Amino acid sequence: MELYHSEFDEFKIELERRNLHKRLANLHEGSIDVAVVKEFYANFYSPAYQAPKCAKIRGHLIKIDADNLNEFLQTPMLLEEGESLPTYSRFCRLRYDPREMEARLCIPGKGFILNTEGQPWKLLRKDLTTLAQTWSVFSYSNLAPTSHTSDLNTDRARLVYGIITRMDMNIGGLMSRQMTMIAQSNSSRLGFPALITAFCRSRGVGSDALTSYENLRPAIDLAYIIRNCWNANDQTVNFPETKKTKLREADIPHSFTPIAGIFASSTSTRPPALADLSAQSSQTSDAKFQSLFEGQVLIIQSLQELVQ
Repeated sequence: MELYHSEFDEFKIELERRNLHKRLANLHEGSIDVAVVKEFYANFYSPAYQAPKCAKIRGHLIKIDADNLNEFLQTPMLLEEGESLPTYSRFCRLRYDPREMEARLCIPGKGFILNTEGQPWKLLRKDLTTLAQTWSVFSYSNLAPTSHTSDLNTDRARLVYGIITRMDMNIGGLMSRQMTMIAQSNSSRLGFPALITAFCRSRGVGSDALTSYENLRPAIDLAYIIRNCWNANDQTVNFPETKKTKLREADIPHSFTPIAGIFASSTSTRPPALADLSAQSSQTSDAKFQSLFEGQVLIIQSLQELVQ
């Protein structure tokens, strides 16, 4: 994560309030050790009697429970006085209000797509606010990995809603459950590769000489948010000196569409739409278009000779 002062503060401030910037969003210790990650999930098991979930890796017993993960990530679980569960955990046990979630996650006038039974099914990505899209992208890799990174189902919508409304969470517990689900599934997807690599290294697990590495994904910075998360219809966010526009049909070049014109007059220098485009291009591009056009004319002339 690479956001500086005054760059999308609504997101940055909440990220720092939750201490997610200290380790989880700052895993720059090196590349992902693919072999360690695969070994982690292959050897993952849950001991009896609700003991901490573990993985035996190269002689090291790696305990994957909420306390160990929260300690490593520096994300302590906060509880309200008299409560045994954080706010988000209690929220997930209650029936949610779809209208309230729509109001916080969507641009005005948009909301849940309903299933065949008339129940909330998903929120479309294009209907989400910029803040909701940014947190959903963050959650895909860092909180609850998934291969479906477009629309939000109800569970993902709950998670993003809980973050945006500042509900206290057990981050380590959330990740531990996600790791368990991945290990017990038949999917080949390996979630949390950067976190597992860094966590295992902190427990003394080393890499062998033949291991394969993968680079970390590009950091989420302001440019990434503007390019991938900004909803131009979101009136609550305005990034300076940026503008999203849609190409009008008249602005799209229609190169070589008037084929009939080539048959009618093969001596024409080039199609009008192509001439307009070349007039605005460099000399190199102009030469390429000219060669392409001449080649097309030669092909057409050869076909005409064959027909005759």
